[in-house]
Amino acid sequence: MKGRVFAVIPAYNEEKHISKIIKETKKYVDCVVVVDDGSKDKTSVMAKKSNAIVLKHLVNLGKGAALKTGCDYAVENAASFIIAIDADAQHDPKEIPQFLESLNGNDTVLGYRKLNKKMPFVLKFGNWFINKTIRFLYGIKIKDSQCGYRAFTAKAYKKLRWKASDYSMESEMIAKIGKYKLSYAEIPIETIYSDKYKGTTVLDGIKIVFNLLIWKLNHL
Repeated sequence: MKGRVFAVIPAYNEEKHISKIIKETKKYVDCVVVVDDGSKDKTSVMAKKSNAIVLKHLVNLGKGAALKTGCDYAVENAASFIIAIDADAQHDPKEIPQFLESLNGNDTVLGYRKLNKKMPFVLKFGNWFINKTIRFLYGIKIKDSQCGYRAFTAKAYKKLRWKASDYSMESEMIAKIGKYKLSYAEIPIETIYSDKYKGTTVLDGIKIVFNLLIWKLNHL
């Protein structure tokens, strides 16, 4: 694969995991960009010690805003391919080569988590409902609309670039895949829960479904 690969890691209060994630991610990419989304701990300090490029929001703006800041930086600095990976150790960097391989011939690659007993029921149900909503509204069949482990070309990012600042951005990306008829692949990833789950809440899920309806009505 020709071209520079950037990994973008949005992080909020992740001093516990960030150094390890950066170290492992560096094995597979040309550049690691950490966006510290207003952390109150030493996330930025630890990331800089690990020789990542660190961008910092002064206040917490949300995952969507942090990831967009990092992706914009990557594109501005000649990235050809972008890997979006979480900072909380729920995504295994060892799976990055699979994403890059699947990008051959595709605009985007979406990870989907293998269902297991550790996945909270509310997450399973919410994800199922959102997946069904996306299929009904946009005609796209997705196994895991809320998984944040993704890869896309820099060219595709210019069309995928989302407005949502929160967890809705993952669904907005999928809506734009449908709108612009971008090619995509899905690959299975391991489901890891190292800490108490702190991702999409019930309220987030309601917001996501509402936004999906609004985007459809407004033609995104």
